[in-house]
Amino acid sequence: MRAVIQRVREASVSIDGAVVGSCGRGFCVLLGVGASDTEAEVEQLWSKIFKMRIFPDGEHHTGASLADVDGEVLVVSQFTLYADCRKGNRPSFSSAGAPDESQRLYELFVERAHRDAAHVECGEFGADMQVALVNDGPFTICLDTDDLKRPRRR
Repeated sequence: MRAVIQRVREASVSIDGAVVGSCGRGFCVLLGVGASDTEAEVEQLWSKIFKMRIFPDGEHHTGASLADVDGEVLVVSQFTLYADCRKGNRPSFSSAGAPDESQRLYELFVERAHRDAAHVECGEFGADMQVALVNDGPFTICLDTDDLKRPRRR
């Protein structure tokens, strides 16, 4: 799984001009599901995101987690995070998960987020969506569960 996590002051996702999900201070998570992803990646990725200390805590610029600030979450599916642009000018998405399984894992991710965060909203899987946000910081982090499994190089 891949995620782009943006610390936001507010974010919303709209379909045909109607807001279908929004959040205040917290995270806007753009979530892509890969072909080999399973429920284990859902747990691994959400746990990492929820525990990340990237909010100011009064002493440090990055000392508080989402839970510490009672943050909100907006999750938006985005298979384009699996774009392969190595050949030609049209990206290939062959590494993205199959739609049915990707939707299942996306919905499981949202469900998992609901267990920890009081306010979680989402877009509509597979829809043409417009995302609006105010990035706070700006602070943006990209995570890939494949990279989280590898030992760090020194």
